[in-house]
Amino acid sequence: MPFKSPKIGACLLALWCMSAYAGIVEDVRASIAKGDFATTDRQVEAFRKAHGATTELAAAISWQARGTLAAKQYDRAEMYAEQAQKMALAARQPNVQSLKADAFLATAMGASIEVQGQVMGARGERSSAVAFLQRELDKYRATVIAERIAKNLNLLSLAGKPAPALDAKEWIGAKPPALASMRGKPVLLFFWAHWCPDCKEEAPILAALMRRYSARGLTLVAPTKYYGYVEEGKDAPPTSEKRHIEQVKDRFYSQLGNAPMPLSDANFTTYGCSSTPTLAIVNKQGVVSWYHPGSATEAELVREIEKVL
Repeated sequence: MPFKSPKIGACLLALWCMSAYAGIVEDVRASIAKGDFATTDRQVEAFRKAHGATTELAAAISWQARGTLAAKQYDRAEMYAEQAQKMALAARQPNVQSLKADAFLATAMGASIEVQGQVMGARGERSSAVAFLQRELDKYRATVIAERIAKNLNLLSLAGKPAPALDAKEWIGAKPPALASMRGKPVLLFFWAHWCPDCKEEAPILAALMRRYSARGLTLVAPTKYYGYVEEGKDAPPTSEKRHIEQVKDRFYSQLGNAPMPLSDANFTTYGCSSTPTLAIVNKQGVVSWYHPGSATEAELVREIEKVL
């Protein structure tokens, strides 16, 4: 992503939109929050007349797609998603460089693909959704939207499948064992980021679960990755960032003990961790029994862990 810190990036993006492009994305989002989809159509049309079909407008339309999907208006959501994708493709060719440089292009493409897959899933067209998302993932695997596509693919297809192997060439904490070597024990995967406040809030919950279930075989593995920066969004090479990650671990995650923490971008792409935290449970047979982007409560985790013990 072009902004190093998610919070700083979101603020800069919003300010830039409002000053340079009449705040079309923010205006559309505000109308969606009120459930006023008719107004979003007028906002989009007014912007189109003033500025033409741009990646900014495609991003705004992708928000229309997400809003109508949440409202279970599947036909409208599909229409907006397809419209956003076509507009983004016409405005700028999406590739590794352009998707990284243009936040609006990444939003439009990622959200439009996500919504199209979710609409298919909501209609019961699971196999078509999986095939569609897999094609899009193959197409954009090397780009910044790969994790988002993989997340949606995993939501439809990962549970019930063998857990993908983790890349553990580099790590902090204890040396990570291969998932295959942990057959016979349930494994809780906790994907986290050093900048992520929700991850820090999840840590005490995980620590309590390990105190409760480690004697019954539950093992915690906590993959993380490099982001290219440290505190306050300062650029940092891997060696400096690794030291920072270790400091964050010692300060906020010491209650997790010496849990193995593989350090790899590949794991986040494989497991579709476009949001942090992301949690998954692997049963004793090495099969993913539960996959959950975002935070989870202790009650939710207890319910899922009890199923695999």
